[in-house]
Amino acid sequence: MAIKKTELYSSLWASCDELRGGMDASQYKDYVLTMLFMKYVSDKFKGDPYGMIVVPKGASYDDMIAAKGDKEIGDKINIIISALAEENDLKGVIDVADFNDEDKLGKGKDMIDRLTKLVGIFQGLDLSTNRAGGDDLLGDAYEFLMRHFATESGKSKGQFYTPSEVSQILAKVVGITKDTPQDATAYDPTSGSGSLLLKASDEAPRGLSIYGQEMDNATSALARMNMILHNNTTAKIFKGNTLSEPHWKDADGQLKTFDFAVANPPFSNKNWTSGLTPENDLYNRFTWGIPPEKNGDYTFLLHIIKSLKSTGKGAVILPHGVLFRGNAEATIRENLIKQGYIKGIIGLPANLFYGTGIPACIIVIDKEHAQKAVTNFNEEDENLPTIEGRSIL
Repeated sequence: MAIKKTELYSSLWASCDELRGGMDASQYKDYVLTMLFMKYVSDKFKGDPYGMIVVPKGASYDDMIAAKGDKEIGDKINIIISALAEENDLKGVIDVADFNDEDKLGKGKDMIDRLTKLVGIFQGLDLSTNRAGGDDLLGDAYEFLMRHFATESGKSKGQFYTPSEVSQILAKVVGITKDTPQDATAYDPTSGSGSLLLKASDEAPRGLSIYGQEMDNATSALARMNMILHNNTTAKIFKGNTLSEPHWKDADGQLKTFDFAVANPPFSNKNWTSGLTPENDLYNRFTWGIPPEKNGDYTFLLHIIKSLKSTGKGAVILPHGVLFRGNAEATIRENLIKQGYIKGIIGLPANLFYGTGIPACIIVIDKEHAQKAVTNFNEEDENLPTIEGRSIL
């Protein structure tokens, strides 16, 4: 019998309760989601020689259960997770959390009791089927946890989660149709936990080929786990700074281009020039202008436009101020509109994102029909685009 969502959610939240006191809420995810992942792959693939995840002897959740009450339980859990990671090229992905950390989990009997209860919470759940009643149960549970972690973690920790409703809007407007083939590529240069890419892939009948890059080590690990939980093991998520060291490049050293791009970059990044000299950019991303040194909003938009094929389409979340701010940003804005790349702008209300109360917007990009847009713009002559009665040129 399939487990109910409420049963799974309550179990996940109970595991968070076991971790309270020793660590910040933003760190719960490293432990709880690792446990969730280990239980899921053990239930689904243990004993299956053809499974997409190989569960070697001594590396299943059953081995964690056998360690309950053991005075070396923390070290044994680390060894179990490490063995699974080693077998499946997941080093640095599922072994980020240290289950033998006395500062976070307590010393002696405190650690033994805490980890024993943590293992026990998942022990009674059967996660062998990813889908129950037509729902993506594990994927939904992952997003449920992401939402709560982002809420509890405070202003500085919400960057790894884009609210599901916003992700759905981007996926709907980016241009994916029922005719989009499986080998069409989707890219997110600031992929976070991967929710935007997964939502975009869901819009295609057979999914999409996923590419991403994420600067934060723990968050890129979460994205890799999230892809596996959603049965998307072919997704390629790499760690690194997209602006200064973009991973995805062609043989000629220029940026790889994609069919679709979705992104929720960090708002108003004040350190975007770190490791980067925009005047001598190797990838020619600043031909439309150089953003202000202390505000990198347009930097990510320019990177995405450069990373799209000539027929590519994108949707990017940015602060509302990108529509009206002057000086260098006004120049970039005017050049992009005259180029015909901006298909539309969707305003979003304030207090929608964890970590900031400012209003935002979605910039919809369409390079395929850019020339037509330029022609229409020239024919309309003085009918300049406006928002809230103000020209955005």
